[in-house]
Amino acid sequence: MSDPPAACPASASCVQDQPFDHRAALKSIPGQPGVYRMLDADGNVLYVGKAKDLKRRVGSYFGRALNQRLLAMVSQIADIQVTLTRTEGEALLLENNLIKEHRPRYNVLLRDDKSYPFIYLSTEDDYPRLAFYRGARRGKGRYFGPYPSAWAVRETLQLLQKLFPVRQCEDSFFNNRSRPCLQYQIKRCTAPCVGFISAEDYAVDVQHSIKFLDGRTDEVVTELGERMQQAAEALEFERAAALRDQIATLQRIQQRQYVTGDGGDLDIVAAVEEGGSVCVQVFFIRAGRNLGNKAFFPQVPDASSRATLLSAFLAQFYADKPIPAEILVNAEPDERAFLEAAFSQQAGRRIAIRHRVRSDRARWLEMAQSNAELALKSRLGSRAGYARRLQALRDMLSLAELPSRMECFDISHTQGELTVASCVVFDADGPRKSDYRRFNIDGIVAGDDYAAMQQALTRRYKRIQKGEVPLPDLLFIDGGKGQLGVVLEVLQELGITGVQLVGVAKGPDRKAGAEQLWLPGRKTPVLPAADSPASHLVQQIRDEAHRFAITGHRQRRDKARKTSRLEEIPGIGPKRRQNLLTAFGGLRGLKCAAPEDIARVDGISTELARQIHAAFNGG
Repeated sequence: MSDPPAACPASASCVQDQPFDHRAALKSIPGQPGVYRMLDADGNVLYVGKAKDLKRRVGSYFGRALNQRLLAMVSQIADIQVTLTRTEGEALLLENNLIKEHRPRYNVLLRDDKSYPFIYLSTEDDYPRLAFYRGARRGKGRYFGPYPSAWAVRETLQLLQKLFPVRQCEDSFFNNRSRPCLQYQIKRCTAPCVGFISAEDYAVDVQHSIKFLDGRTDEVVTELGERMQQAAEALEFERAAALRDQIATLQRIQQRQYVTGDGGDLDIVAAVEEGGSVCVQVFFIRAGRNLGNKAFFPQVPDASSRATLLSAFLAQFYADKPIPAEILVNAEPDERAFLEAAFSQQAGRRIAIRHRVRSDRARWLEMAQSNAELALKSRLGSRAGYARRLQALRDMLSLAELPSRMECFDISHTQGELTVASCVVFDADGPRKSDYRRFNIDGIVAGDDYAAMQQALTRRYKRIQKGEVPLPDLLFIDGGKGQLGVVLEVLQELGITGVQLVGVAKGPDRKAGAEQLWLPGRKTPVLPAADSPASHLVQQIRDEAHRFAITGHRQRRDKARKTSRLEEIPGIGPKRRQNLLTAFGGLRGLKCAAPEDIARVDGISTELARQIHAAFNGG
């Protein structure tokens, strides 16, 4: 890919108060695939777009009637930069990377950076394992999904354990068993770790699991029926009854989960708009089975059409996800042909985007749209309640305007051990979790919460000084006058002004709803009514900061304690520690290992093995 010369020279003459010469700009833009970026006079990216023909697409902004949103954007253009790509697929990928990097004001922004979970089958093992998996699919084996949530994966794995007891334990745990675990006792595993099932019989369960996940349940039912008949003819009535129950369970699941008889892969995508907010509902259908659905609430510029919204959503959503053969949408997206070509190139097979469908597919789209409408109404109701609490907080604290950004700090430790400070952020829409931060506190006297707060605030607000973090309107501190004094000192030392400070102290009985709010310069605290919306919002923010802090502290404490057990054993240096962790797949496997198994590791004597076993098992 290469950048042609910028359409507007990078000089002082390219400023907002002079009209942008789009004709001169278009002369240097070729009619090839690529990505274009529209910039304002300050160099900020206003919009990022892709095109099969850059000259034609960019020119369309200046040669036709535009809606109000596009007119506002075009009026701010001071420069247009383009990047050529070889194909539509490369343009799609680059566009998404640039949108994530710059988050332009006039683009639809999808807040969904999470990878989706899969079910993973380790096909190369003698006794393959089924497991929850999230991340890049580099390992050898089979991946089934994606699923809309971790809950959907775990539900399916639990179901499979009941139907076909394929092991789901870690390899380190499996390889170091000398007797069956609890899963065998409750009939969720056949104990291949200790040889209670032959490799051939285990392979049958694995194949049935694969067929079930592939949507070939009818084949499984037929095979089980034949085995049930054979068992009955051999007078193995107990075995026949178990197979009968298995078949009945499979048929119930089939009735509940299957939405298409052709076993195809497709996604159903429906977008709805109400009150300036947008919801996009996605249903995941794999091998004919409904794996679940998920609602998205992208940030959308004003006056965006449903076609524009769907085009932007699909491009961003499938940028790094497996694409099904068919995508059903409740309106034809802009650039449908472009998206189909790009997706087909990305997937290595033909991808179809359809919006005019009939029969079952029309009913599925209607179902997705109904779910999107319901989710949006619920969100709008929740946002309306949050807005009322925000207004009540403004009135209670006598603020000049509604706070647009609030931060809250809290400290967590156990008797001064491994202190962690948290900072949570709320904006006009509620929690802004992408801006949450934790700080590991070191170099202070154990248990000194004032020093911990001072260190966390200094580290946080030095970044604000550098312009890396926006300044909040309201800063909550979990504590009373003492903590508030520490915060004032830090902000004064850093030269930060314009932030309203609020100390949230627990009431006399430490009961929720009896909080005292301390403000700088006041001799007495503000005492909000326990049932006031403002009190509920303060509790929500304070509790979220506490939750985030204590979770970080526990993670830090658990990591330190697990590591120190092995490091504190005399005679265990870095090389032996690495050998042990490699041999048993981590600390969990080492903890479950017998002394004689530990002694087999290179460099570990029998006596040292006994010490290691005792350190992990309290011997």
